This record gives sequence, structure tokens and C-alpha cells, in this order.
Amino acid sequence: MSRTPIDITIPDLTGRRAVVTGASDGMGLVMARRLAAAGAEVVVPVRNPAKGEAAIARIKQSVPGANVSLRDLELSSLASVAALGDTLRAEGDPIHLLINNAGVMTPPDRRTTADGFELQFGTNHLGHFALVAHLMPLLRAGGARVTSQVSVAARSGRIHWDDLNWERSYDGMRAYSQSKIALGLFGLELERRSQAHGWGITSNISHPGVAPTNLLAARPEIGRTQETTGRRMIRWLSARGILAGTVETAALPALMAATGPQAEPGVLYSPSGFGNTSGAPAEQRMYSPLRSAGEAARVWEVSERLTRTAISAA
Repeated sequence: MSRTPIDITIPDLTGRRAVVTGASDGMGLVMARRLAAAGAEVVVPVRNPAKGEAAIARIKQSVPGANVSLRDLELSSLASVAALGDTLRAEGDPIHLLINNAGVMTPPDRRTTADGFELQFGTNHLGHFALVAHLMPLLRAGGARVTSQVSVAARSGRIHWDDLNWERSYDGMRAYSQSKIALGLFGLELERRSQAHGWGITSNISHPGVAPTNLLAARPEIGRTQETTGRRMIRWLSARGILAGTVETAALPALMAATGPQAEPGVLYSPSGFGNTSGAPAEQRMYSPLRSAGEAARVWEVSERLTRTAISAA
């Protein structure tokens, strides 16, 4: 089946500094390459230096003269997140774009971060919350736009306030959904608080739809020794243009949210096709679990306590 080309125009980003988590492969790598091609200086924080170097080489091969560089980051370690914050603050360069893209999905068994949090909640949400806290002076200096990458899984589910770390029972998919709902609520609350307190940054959220990325590939570090059946099915559907996008199109909602001149704060961007799984990126109606400002404020306050960080204009 032929696929109608889908793309967006990214404005000139010369002189802008962008930070993209999870950019060593998949849609994050596409984001970093597209931002570099638009003239941005792109910082790629990575867990695996060898994989990061390979990603940088691919970007520079595609975009000669690309201004792209690596930093160390293990998002599942609050100490590592703080260290990256120290590094970037010492460099002193304002950050104009931050895409909170990295994530893990459905380890076969319950696992925890270095700080004892359930792996998906601790990595997908708390790691990014702490990163924003540590980078806040640079984000303010750059009048940054922060885009947080959620998932179609945030369309349903809830925050399990009585068992945030899934210690009493573990369901990988429900825990994944919780982590993405929490990240989305945080991204929307960041916009509300920035407007209320004059922080000068804007924040929105995006999700990539469904595409054959490495999220469900073999990931020995989280106990998955081979790719999931779901990933094989997604790859088959993607190749035929059925209900799934490509790695390239999956990057577009976040790129639109982060760079689009018409992109709005406090809004969700995702594919616009059936079920929001594929198609051209566009603004979407906010998913029900992301609509409560009260839930968002609660996520913010709990996240400050758990990460021992406070997000403010200081």
C-alpha cells in the first residue's frame, strides 16, 4: 500500500539551543536530526555513550556541519539528572527548546530505578520532572518551550495514588499509562504555573501515535530479551500504512509542538488519523485523564517531594 507523504516545515532555529532526551535512536534521533538541520544547537543527553556517538555520527552524515553534542544522562537516576543540570548550568547557555522524549515501556517484571521508584514512573515522569527543575534557570533565560512526550496510553487509566510505585500489585501496561498521565499532567501544570508566576516559558504535550520504534524492542537492561509480539505487529502494519506511522512521522507531533510558530501552550499534539495512531500531526482534544487541574497540582506536589526538587523561577 502506498503511503501519502507526511511532513511539517520546521522554522529556522539558528542561534537556538535544544535539548532532546532519548535521542540516541528512534523518533528522538529523528527529532535531533531535524532540529539540527533547522540550524539549532542540539544537546543529546544519553545513557549509552557508544550508542550516542553512533547517533551523532548519523546526524552529521545527514546534516553536514550539524552542531550536535553528547552529555551523560541516566534518566532513572536522580543523581545523574542533577549532574546533567550542574553541567548545563555551568556551561551557562540558555535553553530554548526542551523535548522530554525518553522513556521505557512495559518491562516484563516490576523493576525500580536507582532511587527505588517503579521504573516507568521514575524514568518517564520523575526523571523529566527533576530535569526541568534543575534546568529551570536556563529555560527561563531562553524563554523556552518545553514539550513533554506522552502516549496514546494516556487516553485511559489513572494515577494510582494509593500505590504509586506498584508495590502491592504490578501491571506493566497500567503502570506505563500512569507514568505518561503523570508526565502529561506535569507538562500542563508547568504551563499554568509559568503563566501564573511569570516564568516566561511555555509548555505543551505531544504523543507520537503508534510506530515501530525501539520502545518495545529487546531491552536487556529492563529484562526484555527479545522484541515483543506487539512490536512485530506494529512493524507489519507500518510497512503497509495501516493504523501505524513510521519512525519519521512519529517524531512530527513533538516537533510541531516544540517548534511550530502556531503551536499553542497547554495543548496536546498528536497524529490526527483514526484513533490518533497515525496521520498528520495536529492539535487534539485533551484526553480525559489529563483534564483535571487538581490532579495536575497533586502530581506536581508529590513529584517535588519524591525527587527532592522544587521548580520555581529562582
